[in-house]
Amino acid sequence: MKRQLFTIKRSAKLIGIVALSAAIAVGCSAAPAASPTSAPAAASQDKTVKTAKIEKQKIGEPIEQVGDVVSSIQLDVVAKANGEVIEILKKRGEKVEKGEVLFRLDPTDTLIQKDLNAVNLKGTQEGLASAKQTVANGIADAKDGVSKLETAVSDLEKVYNKARNDYDQGLVTKTQLDQAETSLNNMKKDLDSARRKLKALQETNSLSQAETAYESAQVNSRSIERSLSNLEVKAPASGILTDLDVEVGQTITPGGRVGEVQQTNPVKIKSQLTETAANLVRGKTELTFYIPGVTDKANAKVIFLSDVINGQSKAYDLELEVPNPDGKLKPGSKAQVELTKEDEQVVPVVPSLSIVREGGDSFVYILNGDTVQKRKVELGRLNETNQEIISGVKEGETLVVSGQHQLKDQDKVKVAN
Repeated sequence: MKRQLFTIKRSAKLIGIVALSAAIAVGCSAAPAASPTSAPAAASQDKTVKTAKIEKQKIGEPIEQVGDVVSSIQLDVVAKANGEVIEILKKRGEKVEKGEVLFRLDPTDTLIQKDLNAVNLKGTQEGLASAKQTVANGIADAKDGVSKLETAVSDLEKVYNKARNDYDQGLVTKTQLDQAETSLNNMKKDLDSARRKLKALQETNSLSQAETAYESAQVNSRSIERSLSNLEVKAPASGILTDLDVEVGQTITPGGRVGEVQQTNPVKIKSQLTETAANLVRGKTELTFYIPGVTDKANAKVIFLSDVINGQSKAYDLELEVPNPDGKLKPGSKAQVELTKEDEQVVPVVPSLSIVREGGDSFVYILNGDTVQKRKVELGRLNETNQEIISGVKEGETLVVSGQHQLKDQDKVKVAN
């Protein structure tokens, strides 16, 4: 009996435990249904970001490029005549002016040719004068002949007219009338012939041979004068005579290089730029340069910047021109050329960590109200933690500087305090 009573109590206890467990399980499974709005509230929560205004800051010092100082003009001294050097007036390294005589050649042979040509010139001049007088006389005689024949024709016309009147009156015979007419016609033919000869004399240049001889002598005279001038070898430009390889007594042949003149006022500064550096210069008419320890900063005129890359140097050629009246700028020295100015260093910058990179492109997020815009930007120079922005954003816009990697274009955001 006792044993039965223990079994019943034990069974009741087990049933209570099972019932309690079922109640707990039901309560746990029903708990989510009791808060139907909790899941949508989490889904609609805005993303939190930090922002900052885009400002202009100094990105660095002016960008410099090394350039070579060279003479603006380098011209060879070339002898244009042959002859023996008899006098040297300038030495290597001296300053010369354009047209200044550097050395002289022996003029003896050329002076002899000049004297001979003077005799020939005088003879041809006299021959031309004589020919002109002869032609003038011939034309005058021809004119006189025409005049006489015109008078004779006029007289014969009167005789013929009188003969016709007399013939009509029976005073002269038909034979006499025919003779008068024949005489008149023959005289008219002689007049026509004389007029043709006069016209030929007036229109034909019978002086051509004498004129050609005289003109030839004149041309030869100018050629000799030029030859005499070429016996003085002159500087082709103003500058420094950097080379002169002649000695007194040396025979020079025409066309040979005997020296060099370099023009050092102005001088040029030449440099070779990368594409990025060339883009900094394009559109500028002046750049600042200096030679450390020699000159202060000064402006130089941009006279050339190539549009295409040099095939040999694989760079863009830049040439500047600088006045050099005092000769301080020596060809062969190195100059520092500033490709940018101080004010060009103050540019819009963003923190480099705010930039999102996707493939080969760069983006930032700009806050507009409570949404963000994804902007593609072109990057420039980097200075520690700041990155220059060439295009894509502007000063004063609000930039997302934290939380940008979780964003998409047009996302709504919440700005953290």
